[in-house]
Amino acid sequence: MSAHVHTAKTRVAAISIFASAGMAAAKFVVGIIIGSLALVSEALHSSVDVIATIITWMIVRVSDQPADEEHHYGHGKFESVSALGVIAILYVLAGGILVEAYSRLHQGTSPPSISAIPFLVLLIDIAVNFWRARALHRVARATRSQALAADALHFASDVMGSLAVIVGLALAGLGFWWGDAAAAIAVAIMIALLGLRMARSTVETLLDRAPEGVAAKARSAMEQVAGVVGVERLRARMVGSTHFIDAIVKVPRTYPIDRVDEIKRKVQAAVASALGDADVTFTSVPVALNNESVRERIMVIARNSGLAIHHVTVHDLGGKLIVSIDLEVDGEMALKEAHDITRDLERSIRDEFGAEVEVDTHIEPLEPELPWGTDAASDRVATIKAALARFAADTAIVDIHNVRVRNTDAGEIVNFHCRAAPEMSVIKVHENVDEIERALRRAFPSVKRVISHAEPPHG
Repeated sequence: MSAHVHTAKTRVAAISIFASAGMAAAKFVVGIIIGSLALVSEALHSSVDVIATIITWMIVRVSDQPADEEHHYGHGKFESVSALGVIAILYVLAGGILVEAYSRLHQGTSPPSISAIPFLVLLIDIAVNFWRARALHRVARATRSQALAADALHFASDVMGSLAVIVGLALAGLGFWWGDAAAAIAVAIMIALLGLRMARSTVETLLDRAPEGVAAKARSAMEQVAGVVGVERLRARMVGSTHFIDAIVKVPRTYPIDRVDEIKRKVQAAVASALGDADVTFTSVPVALNNESVRERIMVIARNSGLAIHHVTVHDLGGKLIVSIDLEVDGEMALKEAHDITRDLERSIRDEFGAEVEVDTHIEPLEPELPWGTDAASDRVATIKAALARFAADTAIVDIHNVRVRNTDAGEIVNFHCRAAPEMSVIKVHENVDEIERALRRAFPSVKRVISHAEPPHG
């Protein structure tokens, strides 16, 4: 949580302490002087608000602390626990008021002394509590603080309670002796109802009830991320102001790990944008898509087996699938061991496509990691470049450039760029470049490998 949010929560809670204490003292003193149970009850209610606000002020300082080794989900639920404590105090107060009011109604008591002073105090109290309730409610919604929301409810109940006391005192002033006790009962009932409402929300949070609409928002945000096939399962809960989202997300099985990791980062950002403060636990499940090609499915099989394959060719001969694969293995590996690997790979392919599929695997040594080399002399580079240009003259390839030659223990490595007509197909370009590469290796047996890069002409 940002320092700005934390400061806003603590500042509004601290201001409430002084306001609550002042108004509670004023109502209590006036209530005792005039003998009004309703006014004393409302003063006691406000006194509970003072206690609640002090607790709130202390709790928000704790709840905003980040997660640690003992509290992996942060300290947000301290607010819920404190809210339960305040609710318990409110119910004790409501019960005490009801008992005293019943006693006065049963035994009969003299009505309170009526003057302008209690009405003036109550009107000021209504104005102050209305302002504080609105301020606390705004901050509670902005910070998703249950403790501040509970405090806002207290002050809202104070407004209603003060109105009830005014009605009771007015009835007593008109000669209805029971008006004050009835107002006290009304205050107790409002305290109980508001406490019930607050208790429901707090208990739901403690029981990890999914916040209303959060799961749907999180799911929608995830499904908008490119690469997400679907959301298999999603769970949501709140701890303090933070939404904790656990999701099992389907992704294409053909995606490499780094691309899946990028999807995770985008999902976290999307959910945080939709919900505000969010912590997403993302579990990816690779799934096969309907539009996967046979070659892609074979590459997945090899990758899952930890095998390096290339030059995968697939043919459909009258409904019969023909597959050819080049498999790279350690050059020092015994033929029997290498053959066992190919047999397992071919069995996995038949399990995927059916027993009738024809699979041929060409075993070749894994290309070793070549040691660092050195740049060849300029005259050697010029010789190779001239040869490449000569061989290219018999093809559709033009403009041999950016020629580099490196000497390694394994032989010479040649890199070059060239150009071809922009409308020429990739197959035709590849065939022409291969012809140049083969001619170069025949002319210079010391060349171990040739790497070309074809591009269209400038402009």
